[in-house]
Amino acid sequence: MLITHLPVLPIVVPLVAGAVLVLLPDEHRVLRLMIAFSSLGAQVAAAAVLLYLSTDAVPDIWSEGVGVYAIGGWPPPFGILLVVDRLSALMLLLTAIVALAALVYSMAGWERPPQPFHSLYQFLMVGLNGAFLTGDLFNLFVFFEVLLAASYGLLLRGVGVRRVRNALHYIAVNLAASLLFLIGVALIYGTIGTLNMADLLGKVALLAPPERALFDVGAAILGIAFLVKAGSWPLNFWLPGSYSAAIAPVAAAFAMLTKVGVYAVLRIGTLLGEDDAAAAILGPILFYLGFATLLAGTIGMLAAQQLRRLVSYSVIASSGLLLATLGIGNEALTPPALFYFATSVLTTCAFFLLTGMTDRTRVAADAAASVPNLTAIELPTPTYLAFGVREPQPYDTSEEVGTAIPAAMAFLGLMFVCCVLLVAGLPPLPSFVAKFALLSAALNSAPGGQLPHQTWLLVGGILGTGLAQLIALTRIGIRLFWGGGVRRTPRLRVLEAAPVAVVVLLCLALSAMSGSAMRFFEAAARSLHAPEVYTRIVLSKPGADQPSGGHER
Repeated sequence: MLITHLPVLPIVVPLVAGAVLVLLPDEHRVLRLMIAFSSLGAQVAAAAVLLYLSTDAVPDIWSEGVGVYAIGGWPPPFGILLVVDRLSALMLLLTAIVALAALVYSMAGWERPPQPFHSLYQFLMVGLNGAFLTGDLFNLFVFFEVLLAASYGLLLRGVGVRRVRNALHYIAVNLAASLLFLIGVALIYGTIGTLNMADLLGKVALLAPPERALFDVGAAILGIAFLVKAGSWPLNFWLPGSYSAAIAPVAAAFAMLTKVGVYAVLRIGTLLGEDDAAAAILGPILFYLGFATLLAGTIGMLAAQQLRRLVSYSVIASSGLLLATLGIGNEALTPPALFYFATSVLTTCAFFLLTGMTDRTRVAADAAASVPNLTAIELPTPTYLAFGVREPQPYDTSEEVGTAIPAAMAFLGLMFVCCVLLVAGLPPLPSFVAKFALLSAALNSAPGGQLPHQTWLLVGGILGTGLAQLIALTRIGIRLFWGGGVRRTPRLRVLEAAPVAVVVLLCLALSAMSGSAMRFFEAAARSLHAPEVYTRIVLSKPGADQPSGGHER
């Protein structure tokens, strides 16, 4: 039965597609695009069905919204398990939507030459989907390495001193984080003898003090690796330069990369948070690191002089807000945090795609002002490389793909305003709903009215950083659309404009259906904060009638 094997499809489909794309030569562009889009379409469909099943709408298939797929039929905790619940299904759907939007955008010429862009893109999906589905720490490490290996090649797409320098920083930092990840996993396995996430809590509670101290060291090292990948201060110095140097569709696809680290903190943190000793240490550390990350990201946005770099700092700020919220450890804050999580991913994707078009107005204008009769405009900086791999590369409109849209500057201005409202958290877009719900839950979290200082810091941080982000984005917008200097309207392709518009419309739809969305996030939060259900279903032996996929009946 296909639905039994559905949890493995988000891994197998892009893996097979990436392997096939490696073998196809560049001249088969249409076939390559057909394979790439078929793979992404299948991932969107599979993620949507998994999300539906996780709502417990069909209780005779999955019990309590948790599905377990045992690869090879090996029982837990010895076998490799893929686990789907509301949170992991949401991550899969967000990943597929962002990847599909960036892939459509790349067809306007950004994916040329197609080898190895499309194969690396599919392998990036393998790593992301696997990280969200895996049920044990070692395979989380494996999928982290798969997505990082693919991201190295995508980040280095094109040449130029700035891109190569920032990409090497990105590679060096992530290799160091991967080493820490492996050391932490080894210490945990050597202490408790299992890496199954559902099996951690029961084993940790039985440890003697010496073993518990060693486990805590391993967990701390593992946490540092997660925080590096989440872009937490002070370990996020690599992120602004790396993300701003990537071409627009790659930077948009990277919207999920830092969120993998946040997801890992959320998943492992809620499992270990049931242990009082771990929660007493983990919560305050996570809150203060998250709050410092929020401030660092906001200060970076105020200091940024380029839109790409400002958007990169907004990624840091969003990760900081999520980490600080999770650090408080209040279940009431988790639903609006998940709402903000989804909104920030879509916002980052749309904004990075938009920068690929807004950059062109200034580059084209500056070049046209100096040599106005040129038909091919030479780009003055490697940041704006879009076609080919040599630099400097002429911006030749004959190579553009698709039909140009009318009123290009009006479209850019409208999309920029929408993205500003999304980042700053202003009505009527869903980031406002998420932040308002977060503030309401934080202020109502203490029935007696005695709020802890951490809650007041979070409330002040949300309001203050929102205002600072609005100021930073408005300043950049004025310089971009109304500043002095020569400006020329760029030719925008439908293939570039449509993904940005669709992602913004998805945000509007999420705002219109915020009630239904919040009910889903509340159910996901209840599931996260009740790890005994997750543990019971995952550790139950798969049924004999399902040798490859099991679930609790």
